[in-house]
Amino acid sequence: MCATPEQGLGAAPLIVGVDEAGRGPLAGPVVAAAVVLCKPCPEGLDDSKKLSRLRRAELEPRIQNCCAWGLGVVEPEEIDRLNIFGATMLAMTLAVARLVEVLACVPESVLVDGNLTPVGRCADWRWPARAIVGGDALEPCISAASILAKEHRDRLMREAARSHPHYGWERNAGYGTPEHLAALKRHGPSPLHRRSFAPVAQVEMFA
Repeated sequence: MCATPEQGLGAAPLIVGVDEAGRGPLAGPVVAAAVVLCKPCPEGLDDSKKLSRLRRAELEPRIQNCCAWGLGVVEPEEIDRLNIFGATMLAMTLAVARLVEVLACVPESVLVDGNLTPVGRCADWRWPARAIVGGDALEPCISAASILAKEHRDRLMREAARSHPHYGWERNAGYGTPEHLAALKRHGPSPLHRRSFAPVAQVEMFA
């Protein structure tokens, strides 16, 4: 998924911000977003975890309308095959690739939230990158990416909750809350659970 902004990118160096959502949950995909900020830049950008759900919902369409952005989604089966770190690196690579494909230009730098980038860790990654610890609160382009990634993933989990209502995903987004863990023990794993994660594996082992 990718979109270009209504406004132009201008002549400034192309800087991409990247962040992910969903490394820790027991179920559902990991989602990454890549964003190039455009003018006017949305006001109030911050780490998505510091923003209320209402504020994130307000900012998401503003980012989408005035920024260039791409999303990468890696499903639970691939998470189990690669491990969550590898799946996260893949999701980031997919997000940037889709953004760059539409923009038809190579970024000068990709700023990645955290302490590691996909450079040398994902075969298809081919752009200069820099890791920034706490970047989702420091770099507006990463903040925007964190908002898009979280909003998209939360929406996927709310939709999945309709087909798998036992686990409370519309409330916990697949994280291992007491409610989710109790339902996992009672009903067993769903097709969207990550079998490589210990709480899910333990339930299957003793089922």
